[in-house]
Amino acid sequence: MKPVRTRFAPSPTGYLHVGNVRAALFPWLVARQTGGKFILRIEDTDQAREVEGAVAYIHETLAWLGLDWDEGPDVGGEYGPYTQSERKELYIELAQKMADEGNAYADIRTPEELNTLREEAKTQKQAFLARNYRPINPPKWEVGMPLRFKSSPKAYHWHDEIMGDLSAGEEAIDDFILIKSDGLPTYNFAHIVDDNAMQISHVIRGLEYIASMPKYLNLYEALGFEKPIFAHAPHIMNEQGNKKLSKRDGAKSILQYRDEGFLPEALLNFLASLGWNDGTEQEIFTKDELIDTFSLGRVQRSGARFDEDRLIWMSGHWMRNLNLDELFTRSSSFWPDTAAPYGEEYQKHVLALIQERLKHFSEIPSLTNFFFTDLPVNMELIDSNKQLKKFEHSDLKALLVKAKSTLEQSDFTVSDLTDRLNMLLEKTGQKPGVLFSLIRIATTQAPSSPGLAETLHILGNETVIRRINELDARL
Repeated sequence: MKPVRTRFAPSPTGYLHVGNVRAALFPWLVARQTGGKFILRIEDTDQAREVEGAVAYIHETLAWLGLDWDEGPDVGGEYGPYTQSERKELYIELAQKMADEGNAYADIRTPEELNTLREEAKTQKQAFLARNYRPINPPKWEVGMPLRFKSSPKAYHWHDEIMGDLSAGEEAIDDFILIKSDGLPTYNFAHIVDDNAMQISHVIRGLEYIASMPKYLNLYEALGFEKPIFAHAPHIMNEQGNKKLSKRDGAKSILQYRDEGFLPEALLNFLASLGWNDGTEQEIFTKDELIDTFSLGRVQRSGARFDEDRLIWMSGHWMRNLNLDELFTRSSSFWPDTAAPYGEEYQKHVLALIQERLKHFSEIPSLTNFFFTDLPVNMELIDSNKQLKKFEHSDLKALLVKAKSTLEQSDFTVSDLTDRLNMLLEKTGQKPGVLFSLIRIATTQAPSSPGLAETLHILGNETVIRRINELDARL
C-alpha cells in the first residue's frame, strides 16, 4: 500500500480560527494513526492577500495545539520547498509542457472582454463556460500571459471518504486559469501539482472545494497524475447554525483562546467533536484516544454548529482533571499582581479552592482577587441580593454581629468553621441563603465564592474579622 501522507496547506492571509484548524486536525489524525507523515505547506500564491507575520502565526498555532508536522518550511523534507512561491519553476515547467501539448492556451483577453462574453451567455440564458469561448488563434504562451487549461468535458463518478459516492456531468467541466499574468499559479493548478510532487495520499479539506472536484479530476487526467484519496469535511456553522463560521462573523483566532487561558487539550477535543464522534456517548477524548478512534467514515455529512458554551464546559472538565502542581504551573501568567507577595503555597491553596469552578485561566483574577486584597465595600451586593434585600439594614447588622462573635472564637480550621457556621444557622434561625450570603459578601465583596468555610479558612481570622467590621460600619 502507498504510504499515508497527508497535508495542511493554509494561505498566510491572517490568523487561524476554528474552521481552519479542524482542517489541519483531521489529516493530522489520519497520519498519526497510520504511522504516516503530516506535511505543512504554505500556499502563498495570492500574494495580494498575504498578511505579514501570518506564517509564524500558523506555526505558533499548530505548535500550541500539539499538531506537529514531519515536513514543512521550517523543518525541511525531501519534497521541498514547502512554500509555493518558492516552487515557481516547477509550475512554469509543467505549464509549458501543457501548452506545448495543446492542453492549455494563452488567454490574453481583458476582464472587460470576458465580462462581455458573460453578458452574452446571460442574454442567451446559458451558463457562461469559458470552454465555449476559446480564442480561435491564441498566441504562443509565455510567462507574463495568463495560461488557461483546455478542459475535456466528460461525466465523472468518484468516491469521497466523508461524502460518499458522488458524480457530476460534463457541464461541471470548464477551462480555468493555471498561471496568472504575474507568473504565479492559481490554487487550482498549484495544489494538484504540489500534492503529486509531495506524494500526498489523502487530500482532506473543507466542503467548499467539492464543487470544483470535476475540474480537478479533469486536470489530474490531463497531467497524467495518480489521484489521491479525497475527503471533504462539512462546514463548521456559526452559533445560530444558519451559515458557515467565518472571520467576518467574528470567529476568533485559536491563539485568542490560548491568551484567554483555555487549555490546548480542550481546544483539540472540541475541534475533533465538531462533526465527528466515535459512535458512543463519550465526549472527552485525550489526544491518544483521538488518534486511536478517529475515522473519516465517522465524520458527519451535515454542518457542525459551533457552540462556545460547549467549549467552555469542555475546558472546565480538562481543568478539573489536572493535578494541582501542573494547574499552578500552567496558570502562572494569569495571576493578578497582588498575588505575588502571598507566595506559592498560599496561591496553591486558593487555586485548589477554585479549581472546580475554573473554565479558563483568565477567570483567575476575578475568582481570586478578594484573597489578595481588601475590596471596597459594595452595598449594591446587599441591596440586589434576592434574600438580603428583604431585610432592614439594622437586622442585617445584628446578624453580622452574631456572626463575628461566633467566628472570633474559631481556630479557623475548615472543620471548626463548618461547625460554627451550622451552629449560627440554629442560633439565628436563618436560612443559609441569608446568613451565609451576608458573611460571604462581608468577607469577599463578591456575589458568589467557593465553599464558605474553605474561603474563610484561607482568608484567616484577622482578615475575616476586619472585613466583617468594615461592612458592619456601613450598615
